[in-house]
Amino acid sequence: MRFYITNVFLLALVVAASAQQVADDAVHRPKTAAAPTPAPIGAPVPSDADRAKIAEVLAFEKQMEAAVVRGDVTFLDRALSPDFLFTHGDGWVDGGAPLKVDTKATWLEYVAKQPSPYIYRELDHVQVELHGDIALTIGRYLYLPRPNSPHPTTNHLYVWFERVYQKQNGEWKHLSHRTTKGPVREDDAAN
Repeated sequence: MRFYITNVFLLALVVAASAQQVADDAVHRPKTAAAPTPAPIGAPVPSDADRAKIAEVLAFEKQMEAAVVRGDVTFLDRALSPDFLFTHGDGWVDGGAPLKVDTKATWLEYVAKQPSPYIYRELDHVQVELHGDIALTIGRYLYLPRPNSPHPTTNHLYVWFERVYQKQNGEWKHLSHRTTKGPVREDDAAN
């Protein structure tokens, strides 16, 4: 009986510590900001129809980030194109290799891990460049990996990215993500 009570007490301590860590992460989460304009500077001023399309893309991108955090592979399976590629890390920008390149299958496998690999992923400074039914997003996401991730850290991280979307049969599909800077620890440089 004493063994059982001790184990229950230890389990309660672990659960309480985990809950406190999640609460602490939420309190200390870096602030995110809207982009200065919805379209990149230098692009033509969007029409009302294009502004509506930009809002769709931004909402879709936000839904995808939320799906990654909660491990919702059902949503992501529909949202990602069959030939989806996710290029992690900016090693490629100066002739090196990226940290990793995921296909749709490997990205869904990673996101499906439990507990989820991320405590949060929040979009920041995202702008949308439209080309008919093709949309490029340029921006940043801030994130915190869980301690069980392949690269655990207690620091908040961010990456700058460029993504490609295409509207297919009335729905947006994510074709490609390419990290253009990062990952960077929040305290490495000014945002």
